[in-house]
Amino acid sequence: MTGNAEQKNVYRVQGFSCTSCAARFEKNVKNLPGVKDARVNFGASKVTVYGEATIEELEKAGAFENLKITPENERVEARKEPFWKTHGKAVLSAILLLAGYLLGQRFGEEHTLTAIVYAASILIGGYGLFNKGMKNLIRLQFDMNTLMTVAVLGAAAIGEWGEGATVVILFAISEGLERYSMEKARQSIRSLMDIAPKEALIRRGNEELMVHVDDIQVGDMMIVKPGQKLAMDGVVIKGTSTVNQAAVTGESVPVAKTVGDEVFAGTLNEEGLLEVKVTKRVEDTTISKIIHLVEEAQAERAPSQAFVDRFAKYYTPAIMILALGIAVVPPLLLGGNWGEWIYRGLALLVVGCPCALVISTPVSIVTAIGNAARNGVLIKGGIHLEEAGRLSAVAFDKTGTLTKGVPAVTDFIPLGEKDPKELLGIAGVIEKGSQHPLASAIVRKAEKENVDLSLEVEEFQAITGKGVKAKVKGELYYIGSPKLFAELNVSNLSQEMMNKIEEWQKQGKTVMVLGTNKEILALIAVADEVRDSSQDVIQKLHDLGIKKTIMLTGDNRATAEAIGRRLGVAEVKAELLPEDKLDYIKKLRNDYGSVAMVGDGINDAPALAAATVGIAMGGAGTDTALETADIALMADDLGKLSYTIKLSRKTLAIIKQNLSFSLGIKLLALLLIVPGWLTLWLAILADMGATLIVTLNSLRLLRVKG
Repeated sequence: MTGNAEQKNVYRVQGFSCTSCAARFEKNVKNLPGVKDARVNFGASKVTVYGEATIEELEKAGAFENLKITPENERVEARKEPFWKTHGKAVLSAILLLAGYLLGQRFGEEHTLTAIVYAASILIGGYGLFNKGMKNLIRLQFDMNTLMTVAVLGAAAIGEWGEGATVVILFAISEGLERYSMEKARQSIRSLMDIAPKEALIRRGNEELMVHVDDIQVGDMMIVKPGQKLAMDGVVIKGTSTVNQAAVTGESVPVAKTVGDEVFAGTLNEEGLLEVKVTKRVEDTTISKIIHLVEEAQAERAPSQAFVDRFAKYYTPAIMILALGIAVVPPLLLGGNWGEWIYRGLALLVVGCPCALVISTPVSIVTAIGNAARNGVLIKGGIHLEEAGRLSAVAFDKTGTLTKGVPAVTDFIPLGEKDPKELLGIAGVIEKGSQHPLASAIVRKAEKENVDLSLEVEEFQAITGKGVKAKVKGELYYIGSPKLFAELNVSNLSQEMMNKIEEWQKQGKTVMVLGTNKEILALIAVADEVRDSSQDVIQKLHDLGIKKTIMLTGDNRATAEAIGRRLGVAEVKAELLPEDKLDYIKKLRNDYGSVAMVGDGINDAPALAAATVGIAMGGAGTDTALETADIALMADDLGKLSYTIKLSRKTLAIIKQNLSFSLGIKLLALLLIVPGWLTLWLAILADMGATLIVTLNSLRLLRVKG
């Protein structure tokens, strides 16, 4: 796409009542002259327009539903319409229906006055319905409005005025319930939008002033008093406090923050005064990204949603044809009564209305994704939500996932003549250039011992999967695994040394060796603390019926197996390079079908992408985790994993219940048509009841706790 097509604008839409209306609005927008493409997100009530279109043109495209359009970033105060304006027609229609019923009791159903009152009830309550239905009928577009319009007009034509009026009222109630349920589900996202304050106290020069978040710049100094919420992401420059991060990470326990720590918009400063240097603009804050990704997630069609959409596409026209057949065939071929069979055909039209079926999946998906976001779990689409419910195997990266990822040097044994501090200094300066997590442990150890790290390093080179080499003071040194030095065939690799290395490895420590290509100069043991929650999480996954848990690590086998045994992991794969992890995930997918990979989202990106569901730890403040993973656990809390699987399984179960119940009610009602027991009002009541039950069942997902 070039030119105008590159222009992309996102708008919020007020007034969507059903998925078919959203689809029709999308089609209308695509047909606007300056628009190349458009995408409607029904769950988040948004439309993305590629090309050029004015708000007036967009509102004209949505005039059939009286939609209101506003730019995405513009704050809109939801106007409370007066009750009479939104429900006045339905109430008046219901009063006229009651009046018609009373007149029917007095003068009989056939009386002209009764028919007139019923007709008035139908026209007042069903005007909007007929308006949409007749236009759709002319265009041969078969949706709920078309079915209802034909059914009500047909009922009036055969003199069933009372039934026609009842259908109009019950359909209005059913539509209201549908709208309410989607609003309730969307509310969980809207509550996220209101978490962060809209202005903050900023110090510029010597003065302090309240500034709207849109006008706050990166580098501004934000002052946050105790009891206030942070308006922007930043880094603490001055002060110490505890901050409640539940809004972003789902953690209920406040976190201590001091100089140099990262803080997030929407979190609550509890105790001390903080001065925070702003590091991101308002649209780039973590909470903004969460909201954006959650809204995008709602646009992603879950497999069950795609099935329902395909099904409804053929189902509605099929119901129209079947209803026509029931109304016409028996009277023509079998001498049946025209009035009776037309009535049965109309009852089929009404009961065939796919309201409950169409809403059953989106309301469940939107509710679950919203609930997860409030509990610090970011699920990036309905498909990932469903897949997480089907998992058979879960693979974990070790460092930073099952362990804290902050290794420390536990043992340092110098060999030979050189001064221990000099050896630690050589190891420290070389590892300063390495990206490996264990390298930082050696650097921290050297800094703690006040060793000089200003030596110059030359010809630094990583040896993939084995270690690094570099020249210090003109001499070439290696730091890496014992395997590397076995390959170098150094002179002093004794059996005693191998026994010491093995002993450390059995204790779960990683052994690093410093030396030249001729001799070993020092042995360094590094250990990474296991997370307190890891063992409990592995146990919970086994209790949930996960068939296999696997730990994948580049660490040596002895260390990995020591940690694996301690945690209760079913299988340990050690000494893996990134491509080995990728191959193993592919093998797991062949063996188990649905596999999750849990990592920190920074390394292991290929393995996260290859898994059925990639789950990243610590999404807050880590852009990579938010981008690469299908699901991000916003806090560094592995405990959220079992909650996510539980929520996903509950969602899958509720979707299945909803679909089965919706189709079961239809089937039962169809069977009642045969003996002629299905009345029009009973048909619409069955549909309305199904919609209500499906909605309430979906909203149960709000009760799944993190």
